[in-house]
Amino acid sequence: MNIRIQQLGKRFGAFPALDGVSLDIHSGELLALLGPSGSGKTTLLRALAGLEPPDHGRILFDGEDATTLSVQARRAGFVFQHYALFRHMDVRANIAFGLEVRRGAARWPKARIAARVDELLALVQLEGLGARYPAQLSGGQRQRVALARALAIEPRVLLLDEPFGALDAQVRRDLRSWLRALHDRTGLTTVFVTHDQEEALELADRVAILHRGRIEQVGSPDEVYERPASPFVYGFVGEVNRLPARRAGAGLEVAGAHWPGPLRLPAEDPLEVYVRPHDFQVGEAGDWVGTLLSVQRSGGRSRLRARLQPAGVEVEVELPPGAPPYRPGQNVALVARRHGVFARPAAAEPPARGPEGDV
Repeated sequence: MNIRIQQLGKRFGAFPALDGVSLDIHSGELLALLGPSGSGKTTLLRALAGLEPPDHGRILFDGEDATTLSVQARRAGFVFQHYALFRHMDVRANIAFGLEVRRGAARWPKARIAARVDELLALVQLEGLGARYPAQLSGGQRQRVALARALAIEPRVLLLDEPFGALDAQVRRDLRSWLRALHDRTGLTTVFVTHDQEEALELADRVAILHRGRIEQVGSPDEVYERPASPFVYGFVGEVNRLPARRAGAGLEVAGAHWPGPLRLPAEDPLEVYVRPHDFQVGEAGDWVGTLLSVQRSGGRSRLRARLQPAGVEVEVELPPGAPPYRPGQNVALVARRHGVFARPAAAEPPARGPEGDV
């Protein structure tokens, strides 16, 4: 199912949780809504589910206006961070719940419900655990039950709110691969909320990055990481060094180094150059001479901290496996292989927060 969001707005008092959000979600894709607490990602997901009515704007499901449809009419499967399983029901009853509460012509026969539960237990790899209760399951198993329950109603769209947020790191990694494989098997249009950049980049077909109720950038994981559209995206998706810069004729002076022009530069002043740690190259000649302050190894990679001369700016440098050894106090030449140039942002403001913290 295709979903089109048009100029969606939602306020909680004076706080703009969504500020004119427009977004197209393609049929069958796995889309991540990524952003810090208070960015609006959960509010947007709840608006898609029908749990949070917007103040203005429209939501279209396959071209039909779904903005005022009830939760049931939207047929959206929703999975919460903390599972929201019924503790007094066993696994089979939890999965069957959405089918059991249907009324009239929409109600399925018991045999069909039982067959659907069996099918879903196999799909989420929980065969043989149908008679257990949530307290008898691991966190990862509970989340699989929650996913099976959401899938039981044959939803048109699957919505996941921080689905792995309550799990430890190893279980999260295992479930990521499992969820990606599950999505590829079902082909359901799926939207999931996360504040974990690694999770979004690993799982999603596309990533929509939200900040203060607005979408900063939408693109593939490679696009948002390699070609960030704004200073916020550069700093939020991955690590980045920020170097002070100013115009120098047709070129640019960056932390004491001169880059000849012509260059495409923002109209505003002052400027900053953004360079990711792995986009620095160490060689015999470069834009800067850096004095190494520390050297750390992580597996086959080396992590250097250097002070650039003569500006005195400190940067992080990540070297690939096979790089020669370095030692603190050594001078090295550094060049930026790839960078972004943006207007220097105003003084950082505290992160926006809604009435319950994360919206």
